[in-house]
Amino acid sequence: MRQIVMDTETTGIDPREGHRIIEIGGIELVNRRFTGRTYHQYVNPQREIEAEAVEIHGITSERVANEPVFAQIADELWEFMRGAQLVIHNAPFDVGFFDHEFKLLKAARGEPVLGPVAEHCSVLDTLKMARQMHPGQRNSLDALCKRYDIDNGQRVLHGALLDSEILAEVYLAMTGGQTALSLAGNDTSDNRESGGASGRRQVERNGSTLAVLKPSEAEWEAHQQRLEQIRQTAGQCHWDAMNLPESRH
Repeated sequence: MRQIVMDTETTGIDPREGHRIIEIGGIELVNRRFTGRTYHQYVNPQREIEAEAVEIHGITSERVANEPVFAQIADELWEFMRGAQLVIHNAPFDVGFFDHEFKLLKAARGEPVLGPVAEHCSVLDTLKMARQMHPGQRNSLDALCKRYDIDNGQRVLHGALLDSEILAEVYLAMTGGQTALSLAGNDTSDNRESGGASGRRQVERNGSTLAVLKPSEAEWEAHQQRLEQIRQTAGQCHWDAMNLPESRH
């Protein structure tokens, strides 16, 4: 399954009031593993950025004045996100802005070639998921980082790519999967911002043999309970697709 963990920064909070996207960040996962492909782009919104928004993300109108407008980056962005499951914290906010931008693009081009998001992508809202898993608790991205012991020390201000990286780790922790983020490597993707594969390295065994330890009955039962928790939370468990024998022996 291909997933894109995404985040945006905007000029304000409501696209119905004419607010626009000014930064987009996305990180690709395939079968819950980091591929090294990322997307990051600043956008000229062709309007002023509200002071309240600048206090959150630190992006000023002067900073994006010479960046491309959305119409210039829309096709590349759409190719990156189309057909994937989008993993977004408070998804209605970001999806609403994407759809607003695609509507403006449709009006300018005269043809509905891109969007709307829900017709071409599935969307997983991690805020909704967190509220179901932790009712009555704070479920901001910062709160989830603290809950799942994820380092977000670099997050002084919001930033679309940084927040996507942090959200990817939070999402995998919430759903019981890999949490080691590595974007370095030799990926040759022509995406604007691309890293490498998944940071794998070959381990030399030097003729040694690996001991294989069998789980105890209690460990096997705990393992099965954990898999069921993942199924209930995420709707699926990739362990099931491995066709492994049910017996612990």
